[in-house]
Amino acid sequence: MIKSIAAGAVSLVLVLLTASGAGATPVTAASPAPVAASSGPVTAYVANIYAGTVTPIRAATRTALKPIMVGVGDDAMAITPNGQTLYVANVGAGTVTPVPTATNKPLKPIKVGKLPEDIAITPDGKTAYVADLLIHPGRLVPIQIATNTALKAIHLAHGPTAIAITPDGKTAYVSDDGTVTPIRTATNTALTSIKVGADPGAIAITPDGKTAYVLTRSDVTPIRTATNTALTPIAVGSSPQDIAITPDGKTAYVVSPVLGIVTPIRIATNTALTPIKVGKLPENIAITQDGKTAYVTNFDSGTVTPIRTATNTALTPIKVGISPDDIAITPSGQTAYVSTAGPQPTSQPGTVSLISIATNTTLAPIKVGKGPACIVIMPSRSGLERGTMSCTGL
Repeated sequence: MIKSIAAGAVSLVLVLLTASGAGATPVTAASPAPVAASSGPVTAYVANIYAGTVTPIRAATRTALKPIMVGVGDDAMAITPNGQTLYVANVGAGTVTPVPTATNKPLKPIKVGKLPEDIAITPDGKTAYVADLLIHPGRLVPIQIATNTALKAIHLAHGPTAIAITPDGKTAYVSDDGTVTPIRTATNTALTSIKVGADPGAIAITPDGKTAYVLTRSDVTPIRTATNTALTPIAVGSSPQDIAITPDGKTAYVVSPVLGIVTPIRIATNTALTPIKVGKLPENIAITQDGKTAYVTNFDSGTVTPIRTATNTALTPIKVGISPDDIAITPSGQTAYVSTAGPQPTSQPGTVSLISIATNTTLAPIKVGKGPACIVIMPSRSGLERGTMSCTGL
């Protein structure tokens, strides 16, 4: 698996899906006002971890543009809510490279530590947080987006691996060796750590911001954000890897690669429902903006399994390229992008397989660089319809 080769840790895809099927989600009291969106065309960005590049793909024409040189080990990315700047973590250099999407020309890398593992950006687009894994004690590095400067690091107990930020932007939650640490974003201060299970990884937060779900070695631990207290863990099988929540906030879907299943969790009661059998070694999951379908990449099957969320049933697997890894969905909800490494990811260029969501059929694949993994897609021009705006290659 590309992500295991790249970092030897649990995979994380932080999927921000806020639009409904009929159109953009209205701003609620719990949501920040939308940031002015980029005026440019919607673009998908694919990190090629063995090439040290990021390949931009124009969504409208499905064409790959000139690769962006960013540095070896580019296995985590995030894009600002206005779609104007892409941030790429370079684990080989301990830096984060800003890339203005208007020009796709990288700016001066920002030094953040030794091994930047994840990036998350506040909804107001003012601050990016970078988890630096190989520092003991661990630390989280804020980047001031207006100036692209690293601010004073926030010290944690061990090595942080994953970050999620509440919809109101007030709190960032960071996975950190048996705990999750809340960070008050207004002051960049760490609050009391919350004990969870062993090896916490991916975090997903409900659209209303009331509950954060943390994957650990053997379960999912809900955290009540109002009080920062851990609730009863939910059993989902060993080593869950990825989690995504439906836009209506009713169901979370948890991917368990070892068991080849996806477990739905009813959020109202925090109960696990009947697991859904998918392909071999499922990796990552993305949910359409209308919430009707979840798509799961099956690394060892070379397929993507659609799941009908109304009934929690798996549909016919869709054959894609070899070793499908990450998956992202365009703001329009029309197309899913799947990174596929091919049989020799270290020596041959990979591809991105495209899936038409209306028909669950594949479109012509797009050639990218060596070892494609992480994919992000910039938001639409309205700033309200969002693609998949952050990911990691952990």
